[in-house]
Amino acid sequence: MTLHFNVGEAKAKLSQLIAAVRRGEDVVIDHDGKPQVRLVLVEEAGAAERERLIAKRRAFIGKYAKDFEGLDVTPEWIREQREYSEERRKLYGDDLR
Repeated sequence: MTLHFNVGEAKAKLSQLIAAVRRGEDVVIDHDGKPQVRLVLVEEAGAAERERLIAKRRAFIGKYAKDFEGLDVTPEWIREQREYSEERRKLYGDDLR
């Protein structure tokens, strides 16, 4: 069930709205009767952002998907590669960019 509150109510009941989200309820804040904001747990927002980034990278690969089949495009892998490159530059002074 989705709970809808206008901005004024949300300000007055913020702690109650946070508790509702923690219980798993869907909370939406409306402005002029139109939904504007959905409250979500930080973990859920982080997971959604991670999935959005993965989808964006896969879409970028697009027509080259066959050439890059099996390539890991997760944020963790990309971060690991970046850290490896930075460490290599520190050790050997080469620039792989």
